[in-house]
Amino acid sequence: MARINVNPTRMELKRLKARLKTAQRGHKLLKDKTDEMVRRFSVMVRETMRLHDEVEAEVVQVLRQFSLARGSMSKKEIELVFSMPSVSLTLECTTANVLNLEVPKLHLEETRSEELYPYSFAEVTSEADYAVAAAGKLVSRLLLLAEKEKATAMLAEEIERSKRRVNALEYVMIPDLEETIRYISQKLEENERASLTRLMKVKSMLEERGT
Repeated sequence: MARINVNPTRMELKRLKARLKTAQRGHKLLKDKTDEMVRRFSVMVRETMRLHDEVEAEVVQVLRQFSLARGSMSKKEIELVFSMPSVSLTLECTTANVLNLEVPKLHLEETRSEELYPYSFAEVTSEADYAVAAAGKLVSRLLLLAEKEKATAMLAEEIERSKRRVNALEYVMIPDLEETIRYISQKLEENERASLTRLMKVKSMLEERGT
């Protein structure tokens, strides 16, 4: 604790008490907000980990299908298959509010062509068909995972900042204000006692002169 360097006056005492009350109220609100962010963070981490595991399994499946297709087709044919997209994607990035924290929100719109596979079936194996279809479905899942991972990371950073502010209020500002208020209160009491002693002495002297 460190005492704030101020003049020990009643006006200053009143001002510091108001600051202390505001700091205590702010500390409570900020701590409640931090606790809620930690709760939300725990939920988001579980959801993100679950989605990560699911997407990872889907990626492995796509790669497996792609490996099978590559084993029965030439490199040129594989490149041709994957260079003819059947889906057109439009990505819009906005923000969402999570406890006054702006996190990214991705909106993906898909426009599919009339043909499911825009190439000749006679030249492509079924493994390649499966790989193309699975890869097309995977894009939106990958974007969703990226969105959740970014939001989780941003919330973690905000929790750290909020915890530092809570600790600064709890262990620095509030104790310093309380110490300064005690000091000024004691100083004012000493001044009052000194003034009362002087008054009593003056009264005693006047009474002695009057007798």
